[in-house]
Amino acid sequence: MKIEQLTCALGAELKDVRLADAINNDDLFASIKQALLDHKVLFVRDQPMSDAEHAAFARRFGQLEDHPLANSADGEPGIIHIWKTPDNPPERYENAWHNDATWREVPPMGSVLRCVECPPVGGDTMWANMELAYERLPEHIKQTIEGLRARHSMEASFMAARPIEDRLAMKARYPDPEHPVVRTHPETGRKSLFVNAFTTHFTNFHTAKNVRYGMDFHPGASDLLEYLIRQASIPEYQVRWRWSKDAVAIWDNRCTQHYAVMDYAPCIRRMNRATIVGDKPY
Repeated sequence: MKIEQLTCALGAELKDVRLADAINNDDLFASIKQALLDHKVLFVRDQPMSDAEHAAFARRFGQLEDHPLANSADGEPGIIHIWKTPDNPPERYENAWHNDATWREVPPMGSVLRCVECPPVGGDTMWANMELAYERLPEHIKQTIEGLRARHSMEASFMAARPIEDRLAMKARYPDPEHPVVRTHPETGRKSLFVNAFTTHFTNFHTAKNVRYGMDFHPGASDLLEYLIRQASIPEYQVRWRWSKDAVAIWDNRCTQHYAVMDYAPCIRRMNRATIVGDKPY
């Protein structure tokens, strides 16, 4: 297997490898997992595989989880369909920088995304290195956000356009969790910025240290949160991947964000994703 780094920030393409072989090959899987820790997102082209093989490979990283708003593949509940067609126009929430499912108390460790069908042009996906984003923050910002926590919401994102009864029912099922603003990676120990499009507000900002007068809290706290969320949009922290049929991306959701570029309507884009259960952020 060859590993070719794609940018200075993150991302590498794997060549001369068949991912399905790693289902039963411990040495190969160990090499892939180490490459993921090193590069944060991996790309592999020309990987035709069944949903069963896709799920079996992803399960080498851990247990798979479904999604409350996405259809699952027949016989493989761990494989969800992210299918966009002219009859199913892209939803507004998709093209925003985010870590997957931080509206869960325990967000995913990562995902394995396989391209089933893509537009001839467009439909790229971008990833951002949130460890680098944290590392390059001004020191006074790092000091300000040390120990801060923030609320993440499915209700205010995926469910915002739904009827109020559906929205409140889903919120009861997935109460808005609180996560650290700066997360420590459980395997590498590195710190990353952990706020994104699902983040609504800080939960412990309003203290005597931070708030002298009302405007220190609002708009002060909201301006700081917006500044932190915008860090993912800095090009020097990013890699951009152009899809082709049977291409696969594997990413570490604990230290990256991604953005699905919606520039391909009315073309069809069908992606199958296996999402891997993670651990509680700290």
